[in-house]
Amino acid sequence: MNSQYPSLFRPSACPSWALIGLFVVFSAVALLPACSKEAPKARPPAQVTVIEIEPKDTPIVTQFVGQTESSHEVEIRSRVNGFLDKRVYTEGTLVKAGEVMFRMDPKPFQAALDAAQGALAQQQARLTTARANLARVKPLVEQDALSQKDLDDATGQEQAAAAAVESAKAEVQQAKLNLGYTTIAAPVTGLSSYARIQDGAYINQANSLLTYVSQLNPIWVNFSISENDILKYRGQAARGELVVPKNGAYEVEIVLADGTVFAQKGRITFADAQYSPQTGTFLVRATFPNPQGVLRPGQFVRANLIGAVRPKGILVPQRAVQQGARGHFLWVINKESKAENRPVVVGDWKGSDWFITEGLRGGDKVVVDGGLTLQPGESVTIKAGVPAQPAATPGAAPQPAPAAVSAATPTKPEAGKTEPAKGK
Repeated sequence: MNSQYPSLFRPSACPSWALIGLFVVFSAVALLPACSKEAPKARPPAQVTVIEIEPKDTPIVTQFVGQTESSHEVEIRSRVNGFLDKRVYTEGTLVKAGEVMFRMDPKPFQAALDAAQGALAQQQARLTTARANLARVKPLVEQDALSQKDLDDATGQEQAAAAAVESAKAEVQQAKLNLGYTTIAAPVTGLSSYARIQDGAYINQANSLLTYVSQLNPIWVNFSISENDILKYRGQAARGELVVPKNGAYEVEIVLADGTVFAQKGRITFADAQYSPQTGTFLVRATFPNPQGVLRPGQFVRANLIGAVRPKGILVPQRAVQQGARGHFLWVINKESKAENRPVVVGDWKGSDWFITEGLRGGDKVVVDGGLTLQPGESVTIKAGVPAQPAATPGAAPQPAPAAVSAATPTKPEAGKTEPAKGK
């Protein structure tokens, strides 16, 4: 009889694991109404650090890439042809004006001088004879003992002898100069270069360059300003957004390759008359005292142009500025202590800070730290303390650390101080 029923309805056909599964399912269904009654946890207010915007006149530093150049670089050349006897100076050392650097073989030039002096003595003797002859002819012509032609001939001989004496004197002078040129001295005080010609070599017009002497004090620093920058700064000055020193009296500071600032300040002493047709830039030169010879010609440096002021400038730390699909923006805390997305227009850099030209005004509270996860309209909690300041850029004036303020319950600070307000 049992075989007539399907095996599914047999008591032994229902395994124990199937009963356990049904129990778990019914239990879960029974608990669903209880779970649905729990409300989702609310997101805690974001903690941020803010600064209060205070427009003020701000000096700006504009940086350019420059290269040092000797203020007086002289080529030391031989003025006569001959053999080089000896290099007197030590290569690479500082030589003073008038100090002997090379000596050439003087013997051929001494011989030429002696010959010129002998020729001069010969011409002087001829002149003496011509003058004596003229002195004898004159009274005889007056007595009609000689013709006028004899007087003219004697006069011409005397004048020719006098001219020959002057020519011989010039030859002697030239021989003396050539002999003096065999001793080659430094015309200026400066740093010497290596010798291009070695001892014993023959020097002529093709290889007359012996070495260089570069004056180090003062020294020049050349840098170029692009046409776009000049037009931009000129337009800002015309609109009153930038105040430049009168007559271009900028102060120039240079930063060396290792980040150290050169102790001496310089002044702009030259500006080119035209733009470079190859690069479209404008050449500017600054002159620096260099008494210790720290700067050498050919060094690459950073030139900081100091003297311009941005009136009522607004500066914010660079890390507070974010980039979106529509441009740069900041998070601003409104009076209800809620985050507000504020589009801004950024300008130049000043160290690690950024000038904001549009979008902010005095009294706005800008989020510096903690703005990466903010949402528009989200309530925030202001953290007490001062926002962390990044390391200062070499050559830029350090900025004072702005105090954190609360957008919830602002307090009135004492004169000269900014105190953090307590949040709600």
